[in-house]
Amino acid sequence: MSKKWSILILLFFILLTFNPSYSAEMINGAGATFPYPLYSTWAADYYKATGIKVNYQSIGSGGGIRQITERTVHFGASDMALNPEELEKAKLLQFPAVIGGVVPVINLPTIGSSSLILDGIILCEIFLGEIKMWDDPKIKALNPKINLPSKSITVIYRSDGSGTTAIFTHYLSSICPKWAQSVGYGTSVKWRTGLGGKGNEGVANYVKRTPHSIGYVEFAYAKQNKLNVVKLKNIAGQVISADFESFAAAAASAKLDAKNHFYAWMTNAPGEKSWPITGATYILLAKEKNDVNKSVTKFFDWAFKNGDKAAKNLDYVPLPQELKDKVRNYWKANIK
Repeated sequence: MSKKWSILILLFFILLTFNPSYSAEMINGAGATFPYPLYSTWAADYYKATGIKVNYQSIGSGGGIRQITERTVHFGASDMALNPEELEKAKLLQFPAVIGGVVPVINLPTIGSSSLILDGIILCEIFLGEIKMWDDPKIKALNPKINLPSKSITVIYRSDGSGTTAIFTHYLSSICPKWAQSVGYGTSVKWRTGLGGKGNEGVANYVKRTPHSIGYVEFAYAKQNKLNVVKLKNIAGQVISADFESFAAAAASAKLDAKNHFYAWMTNAPGEKSWPITGATYILLAKEKNDVNKSVTKFFDWAFKNGDKAAKNLDYVPLPQELKDKVRNYWKANIK
């Protein structure tokens, strides 16, 4: 073998040894379906601006946590923030990227485009399987002018590990003691009734093709699929529509602190205009992957500077400037 070929082979094996999965021209992420419409838009715009590809796989928050924990992606994404102890155990960093709302959606052909009003207790009892019919007196009391059908309710839930589920079940746990005691919250729970769909996409499709059903999805998926979104009574007793303004009102009360890696919940936020099922979606990074993390945070820094319009167009709430600056300082402190 010639000396030239020996050197080339040696260089090849050196390249394999040092971080073979990483290329500055391709960033790989995976996780939450909640922010997928936005991340895919940001990625396309970032590629046009820089020539760097961001490949984001919409596999659910549980999958995103697992893949970054196993170091098979450059970043994970989860709608359920990990607490500081969990982050320390997995040697992960965490920061919020954007804020959005989870919404109950229904398929009731007899009411057309009329907006159904529910409160947290009724929603809890529907998903516990205790309220079984659409013309139940409790639902009728909140909707006296709507002709509710005497039809069985079909519940649709997420079958995969999901941050959307974590936000939804955290809301139910905070508003309904019997949900907290019997089911609880998390990316996966033991559902009492209903059918499972994979991803926000799966739940949206199930509800769309199943008359008399109810499910929960991130708001962008409700809009994309033209689903009928339920109005909710919030903790202040006000009937609230899901929209950019009500998500922003809930987000305004959030205490996101870099000292605990921005761990916080926004469900049942105070305020007359707050949507009660609001949450942040988070990015997870491997502590030791400094070069990779610099490329990932460069993408999100670009999105913080250039992606607010896209976020608003999809009804996500961009992080306030003060919070963006806190996140940037967090990067400086933890990524060397």
